[in-house]
This record gives sequence, structure tokens and C-alpha cells, in this order.
Amino acid sequence: MKILKRIAVTILVILGILIVALLLYFWYMQAHYYRIPDHQKLLVGNNQKDELMVNKKYTATTYNVGFGAYNHNFDFFMDAGELKNGKKIRGHRGTAFSKQAVLDSTHGVMNTMKKENPDFMFFQEIDTNSTRSKHVNQVQMLEKHFPNYGHVFANNFHSTFLAWPPFDPHGSVRSGLLSLSRYHIDHTVRRKYPVTKALISKFTDLDRCFAMMTLPVKNGKQLVLINSHMSAYDKGGKMRKAQMKLLDSVIEKEYKMWNYVIVAGDYNHALGKDMMTHFSHEEKIPSWVSVLDQKMLAKHFTMVKAVNREQIPTVRATDMKYDPKVNYMTICDGYFVSDNIEAKATNINTDFKYADHNPVRLEFELK
Repeated sequence: MKILKRIAVTILVILGILIVALLLYFWYMQAHYYRIPDHQKLLVGNNQKDELMVNKKYTATTYNVGFGAYNHNFDFFMDAGELKNGKKIRGHRGTAFSKQAVLDSTHGVMNTMKKENPDFMFFQEIDTNSTRSKHVNQVQMLEKHFPNYGHVFANNFHSTFLAWPPFDPHGSVRSGLLSLSRYHIDHTVRRKYPVTKALISKFTDLDRCFAMMTLPVKNGKQLVLINSHMSAYDKGGKMRKAQMKLLDSVIEKEYKMWNYVIVAGDYNHALGKDMMTHFSHEEKIPSWVSVLDQKMLAKHFTMVKAVNREQIPTVRATDMKYDPKVNYMTICDGYFVSDNIEAKATNINTDFKYADHNPVRLEFELK
């Protein structure tokens, strides 16, 4: 009896220690949690002098680079799914395989962009100093690699140490949106998206935002460029609907001021109901997938559907390693443009070598 009593006391002591440790960790997370204020001015580095003109062709790219971790062998601990045969699947990694893996992916991104040679580049999920990307400063790498571009960075993920998953913790994160421009930028502002306030998920979701840049056009108008990254882990799309409502109100206001407007980014929606099930795969539709269609956009704005959207997806599920015959794939990256702009989009096929997304190219002309 004495032995059983000692065992019971030991178990209770261990449980008590674990509970105290969890409470202390929760307090630590809560004490370090904050959101960046709305309407924050962003700095423009290496601002260029040239101004835009009407009736001239320009190009842009948008690319979620997945903090340099998502090569073909990478899966992510926050993603879960189910195969059509009923088998449950879940990613398990919290960080990149190695520093070299991050460098290799980042160089792949830079080489892809060098080949495209766009006038504007918009990147999402790009790190400055994070455990998950082995503290590789991807933002600095791209800014140095493209010295003839102005650059604007907006922080949209800043977390203290996330101790999950236990054997490969995501760690501390500093990440955001990077925008590069060959043309002069007059004004910048960071707009704050509404995000979940749930007790636990608020620590793992990003400080979602979009970066706005205003560029002068020689006809006296302005081009407003927006780099956006909407919520992903939002079952039912409640937060994304609220985020879309804010974005619509902002772009509608800019259009009424006679400006040209382009929104680029990762919307974490299937862009069109037809894209929900278009691509062949062996997975059921993941819970994170909601539909964003034309009717959700502000008046005078169009979702630019890539000319090759039926052949090339822009995102793969990361609940498992990459297998083109198995992974769920859809279109969730691209552009919205105001009706005073002529535009054509093309999905760029990288076969997901450097990220869990493919980039999208836009050719446009200001009317």
C-alpha cells in the first residue's frame, strides 16, 4: 500500500508541475502577444525615381515563398487532411530541414524572379529572423539581389517562442510581406486585417495585414498597389469574409478617387468555385479551403483569371510531402484590378520546388 501511495503522490506531483508549467507558458505567450496598430507608415528603401505612364505595358509577380522551407519533402504541422480512401494525414515539421535548404529555396525564388524580370514583385511569408527558417534573412537577400528596385516590408507575423510541435518547435518568428518596385513610391501604409481572437489560435495565426503603396502616374493620377496575405486556418472562412469586406472598402474608396488599383497576393481561398475540385488528386477538400468569387469583389473590380489556370495550380496541400498525383491543389494566388486597367495573368510552373506555391505573373496597362 505504501508503494502505491508513493506512486500516486509522485504522479500527482508530476501532473501539478506540468499544469504549472503550462500555465506559466500560457502567461508567457499572453504577455508577449500584441497586434501592430492600423495605418502604420512603412519605410521605402532604395526608392526609385522613374514615374509610371499610361498606355505602356508593365509586369508584376506575386509569390508566397513559404519561409524557404517548402521543398518537395516538407510537410507542415498545422496542416491536416484526409485521403479519399478515409486515411487521415497530418504534416509534422515545424521548421525547415536545414539552413542550406532555406538558402537553396531562396536562391530558387530569386532565379525564378530574375528570369521573369518584372517591374514589381510581391512576396508573402518571407522571413527576416525566425527559428523556422534557421534565421536566414530572406528579405535582406532579395533586396541585395535586386538592387535596382525600391523595397517596402510589412511585418505580419511576430511571435515569441512557439513550443510546438514538441520535437521540432516552430520557435520565434519575424516574417511579413515584401514589395519591390522599379518605380517611384510616394506613400505607404500598413492596414490591419481582422483576425481570430480565439484563446489558442490567436497565437499561431499571423498578424494579418496588407501593404498599400501609392505610385504617381504622369497623367496626374495614382496607381495603388496592394500586397495582401489573408488568413488560412479559418474553417468556414469567417475571418476571410471580414478581411475581404475591409479590402473591398479600401479599394472602392481608392477607385472613387480616380486611382488605378491592383491587389496582389495569397488569398487563401480557391479563386472561383470551379477551382475547388478542378485538379486531379487523392485528397478530400481540406477544411481551410473557402471560395472567393467575382461577386465578392467591390464594384468596378475584376478577378484576373490566369490564362493557364486549368493547367497550373498555385498552391499544394502541405499535410504530406509533395506527390503531384496525391496532394490537393487549387488556385489561391493572383490579382484583382480596377476596370481602368487592362490585365492578363499567367501562372508560372515551378513544380513547387521552392515553396508550396507557384508564382503568378501579371501583364498590365494603365488606360
